[in-house]
Amino acid sequence: MFALFGELFSYSFLVRALIVGSLVALCAALLGVSLVLKRYSMIGDGLSHVGFGALSIAMAMNAAPLAVAIPVVIVAAFLLLRISQNSRLGGDSAIALISSGALAAGVLVTSLTSGLNADVYSYMFGSILAMSEGDVYLSLALAAVVLVLFIVFYNRIFAITFDESFARATGTRVSRYNMLLALLTALTIVIGMRIMGTMLISGLIIFPALTAMRVCRSFRGVVVTSAIVSVFCFFMGMTLSYALGTPAGASIVAVNALLFCVFALVGKLAKR
Repeated sequence: MFALFGELFSYSFLVRALIVGSLVALCAALLGVSLVLKRYSMIGDGLSHVGFGALSIAMAMNAAPLAVAIPVVIVAAFLLLRISQNSRLGGDSAIALISSGALAAGVLVTSLTSGLNADVYSYMFGSILAMSEGDVYLSLALAAVVLVLFIVFYNRIFAITFDESFARATGTRVSRYNMLLALLTALTIVIGMRIMGTMLISGLIIFPALTAMRVCRSFRGVVVTSAIVSVFCFFMGMTLSYALGTPAGASIVAVNALLFCVFALVGKLAKR
């Protein structure tokens, strides 16, 4: 096992993927707790589909994929939030409409231009080879922004997560902090698509939070446990991907699913 870890850290592209992926996993876990509790958990899935559409169009135009995807996904996040709050459409319906439309647009653009080549496949299902040095620096900057903003506004995010009406009554601008949550989620989705893939990035948001909730009862306990679980599952998934030659995103989600089952069993036994 130690020899395998030593071999894993001997390749520069794997080190880049581990650094960026760990930060993405940490950001996704922190945000995932609030999103799951607010029943916005599927927003990650919807935004990842929007990201795939944006990436497909960017590759067809020979533009920088991340430079196109970042503003598009951020706008989509704000649009989803606005639609779910101010219209008769429910949040899940709005996510389904936008995500399916964006996915269809991405598939059409891809089929009419380059086809399902290696670049498109790596964006859909993740690839540890996809991280360039420039992507690492951009991802590090975005991840740092997400972590700093979450820590600075932790109390406000906690308030709007559990009781928006009370938070509004105390003078908290709920819509502003909901927009902040949507912005941080959009950034996390974009920087995680290179490793996890657009089809599986939402697993990083949902699984760690649900896993932590099986055994923890306080918000802070869930947040801390979720972060630890997310980073652990990422490292184990990457190791499994390297050892077996399986896609990174699928391997990480599989480890998350296994640990969820273990925590669910432990939680049930603890209640007896």
